[in-house]
Amino acid sequence: MAVFTEVSLKEATAFFKTLDLGRLKSLKGCAGGIENTNYFADTDQGQYVLTLFERLSFEQLPFYLHLMKHLAERGIPVPDPAGDKNGDILHQLKGKPAAVVNRLAGHSQLAPETAHCAAVGAMLARMHLAGRDFKRSQPNLRGLEWWNQTVPLILPHLDEAQRVLLGSELAFQNHIQASPAYNSLPSGPIHADLFRDNVMFEGEKLTGFFDFYFAGCDRFIYDISVCLNDWCVDLTSGAHIASRAQAFLAAYESQRPLTAQERQLLPAMLRGAAMRFWISRVWDFFLPREAAVLQPHDPSHFERILKQRVQHPLVL
Repeated sequence: MAVFTEVSLKEATAFFKTLDLGRLKSLKGCAGGIENTNYFADTDQGQYVLTLFERLSFEQLPFYLHLMKHLAERGIPVPDPAGDKNGDILHQLKGKPAAVVNRLAGHSQLAPETAHCAAVGAMLARMHLAGRDFKRSQPNLRGLEWWNQTVPLILPHLDEAQRVLLGSELAFQNHIQASPAYNSLPSGPIHADLFRDNVMFEGEKLTGFFDFYFAGCDRFIYDISVCLNDWCVDLTSGAHIASRAQAFLAAYESQRPLTAQERQLLPAMLRGAAMRFWISRVWDFFLPREAAVLQPHDPSHFERILKQRVQHPLVL
């Protein structure tokens, strides 16, 4: 989350009135994240998150919002977009696409234990199953095509060893994704960004997934890999933590068993997921957009994870 577009209390009050969500009492900009403008908004009826979309278009956004609505209706704890009197859940504020969702209870667990990893694994599998009958389709916009387009833009900001590593990995991922085994992998709507700060807990109870604005239709094993690269690694070294990964995968498979092809390609997908976030963090660090509140992430973190995944492949 970040603040690129300033919204006054007066402007937000008038906006919330059109959604019949009660009288706005407070509005506070959110400092985390890097993609959209976000505010915490409290009314006399509840707590909400107001989002103004800075990169996603009016044409792209219905996929994300209706996916959240679809999952919420099927019992997955995700933010539920608020509709206006006509039932529309995509709005406009200050010339930008906008949405309001309920604010989930709990807090992010930034130092997860095995129980938290297991809870995320089980809920991710439930989410994948719940999304199978979602009618809308949109590709993962931060997938292979975006990797190929973005790598040339960031290479000037890397040293020689980094350029060699990134070029080699990108070639490997292009090879993998052209294979019959990859194209036979189970797929559907995925979150694609389910990091520790995008999940809420009360103690060990998972209370929700949020920030679906990188979601798209892609391979389920890629979604799993994104999670394993965040929830189940040492943040200092990027090294794999086996106990957490085992808990995550066992819980996931209690809801949706992995196929033989998914097991085979998991090491490659872990590398691809690490590379994707290394690319985006280099891009955001060296080519940032101006924002009133912005906290770019350290690109070297996912460089370390990629090196770990190449040197020490996960064996199931």
